[in-house]
Amino acid sequence: MVAPATTEPKGSMAMELTTGDPALTARLERGMDASEEQLRALATEARDPCVAEVAGHLFGPGGKRLRPLLALVGAEFGVRGPSAAVPAATLAELVHVASLYHDDVMDQARTRRGVPSVNARWGNTTAVLAGNWLLSKAAQLAAELGPEAIRLQSKVTNRLIMGQIRELVGPSDDDDPLSHYFTVVAGKSASLIAMALQLGAVRTGAPEPVVQALAEYGEHLGIAFQISDDILDITSTSEVSGKEQGKDLAIGVASLPVLLALADERPEAGELRTLLTAATAGPEGTGLPRAVALLHRCGALAEARTVMHGRLLRARTAANGLPDGSAMRVLHALCDFVARRDR
Repeated sequence: MVAPATTEPKGSMAMELTTGDPALTARLERGMDASEEQLRALATEARDPCVAEVAGHLFGPGGKRLRPLLALVGAEFGVRGPSAAVPAATLAELVHVASLYHDDVMDQARTRRGVPSVNARWGNTTAVLAGNWLLSKAAQLAAELGPEAIRLQSKVTNRLIMGQIRELVGPSDDDDPLSHYFTVVAGKSASLIAMALQLGAVRTGAPEPVVQALAEYGEHLGIAFQISDDILDITSTSEVSGKEQGKDLAIGVASLPVLLALADERPEAGELRTLLTAATAGPEGTGLPRAVALLHRCGALAEARTVMHGRLLRARTAANGLPDGSAMRVLHALCDFVARRDR
């Protein structure tokens, strides 16, 4: 059976971002509710009840449904009714959840959105196959939406996979680690956020310059969002983030704070390298607490926040090129939301 819907109001984030425009809040909440219903219906379409349960595992609990919300906000810049963007919102979340299933296998994660991850509950093979099933449903839905949706969905799937491969392989000896990091993040995180905005705008007939401005905004917002995730991995408890604290550190993921801490000759860099090796050498992550303390002390977290705010500034600049109105103000409010996530 599909996981039950969470008791947290689906429109809570929409309400937070649209203060002062109750009509827009209502439209976004209706769209989010309709997308939720469509997601659960798609999961139950599987003939095998086990597939339906696994595929719908993350449709109920937790999550802010950022990508569906972005698709609906993008639709506000078009000329047709925003209800036309509900399938786009559903498509964006299908691709996102599929990527989470695959990411959790790669990262050996045990929790996601405050519940056991699919791989922890059913095993890696089932998690990968369930992610593939969700991608196949996303492709079917894109085909129903038309050629532009197919182009966007296929492009983002390619970028997601390439981003995951680049992260797995790591930078070559000739690569700059920071440049490699941003290439990975653009593929794994920013591409999906940009796609969601574009899908919503395309579905409602927004002009091409608007679609491109939304794509630019989404790329920068997505990178900033991932940097905030990197920071939260170090600073936040699992109760707050819904994931294990320090998981990226423990498995050796080169997050931005770590890369910044190791990029120069500051006194902590040598000890941090040793500790990170210890943290990834065994299941207990013996060097993890000290590594977290060093990242706090050496200024890497503050530097990462500076980089994040730079990306948010670029996102705001792109948003300023869009038609003025409540939807444009929502995009700025989203920047504010990302800026305060780790506080």
